Amino acid sequence: MSGETAKKSIAFLGLGLMGLPMARRLARAGYPLTVWNRDTAKAKPLEAEGAVVASSATDAVRDADIVFTMMTNGDVVGSVLFDGGVADAMKTGAILIDTSSIAPSIAREHSAKLADMGVRHLDAPVSGGVVGADAGTLAIMAGGDGDVIAGLADVFAVLGRVTHVGPSGAGQVCKLANQQIVAVTIGAVAEAMILVQAGGASREAFRNAIRGGFAESRILELHGARMVERNFEPGGSSNNQLKDLNTVMALAKELSLQLPLTQTVTGEFSDFVFEGGGEKDHSGLLLHFENINPKS
Repeated sequence: MSGETAKKSIAFLGLGLMGLPMARRLARAGYPLTVWNRDTAKAKPLEAEGAVVASSATDAVRDADIVFTMMTNGDVVGSVLFDGGVADAMKTGAILIDTSSIAPSIAREHSAKLADMGVRHLDAPVSGGVVGADAGTLAIMAGGDGDVIAGLADVFAVLGRVTHVGPSGAGQVCKLANQQIVAVTIGAVAEAMILVQAGGASREAFRNAIRGGFAESRILELHGARMVERNFEPGGSSNNQLKDLNTVMALAKELSLQLPLTQTVTGEFSDFVFEGGGEKDHSGLLLHFENINPKS
């Protein structure tokens, strides 16, 4: 390509609700892309975008300069990387960008193991949901070597806005803090909806009335609308929200912190999941509050 630097080759492992639109954006930006998912059917739509669908994770990463992972939890990431042979298959000097939400201690452990194998590692969890993944407006919290992050500015720009938040594991700490705010705010909006309706006002009119005031937030905008419309198809599932909250509480215990608001909303999400709401969007916490307030 005369006068143009060749784009780095990318492998993307994990094509769920978030991974698929992220990988699609990378393909559309012109990056040579190989993808893999346990369920191959989820990868097939990316062939139309020019991506190569690999039959195994090790085949996907073999020639990649950059490998993205977007998986359910730290155990799954570790299983794919180390038990599944992905780390061994990566070339020396390649960069692993883990956008999964996992425990900070696991991210640091993965980083150390990969460094011994000649692979650089960034923990770079994201916020913004499926809407942000589709639009390329994700907030990306990156932990690791700042120079490595700076060198990937063009790649990250396709997905959203990246911020270097500290050393290895710091990205995961910031994502957990983000999830605290999301969960507590969802709880606050849902409780307000219960109060408004029980008091005789319209939930929709209430939300419209306070938009732009001090209570404005993306949660009120997007999840408040879900609560009004009663649309709880998952953008972010309650199962995943509870997983993150449990990780927050484990980290708080490790750091000898008292987080009463987070502890309370963790209990409410735990009850909601127990009631069968795990696969509903986390804004569906409203349903749990309606269940415990039957006259609302």
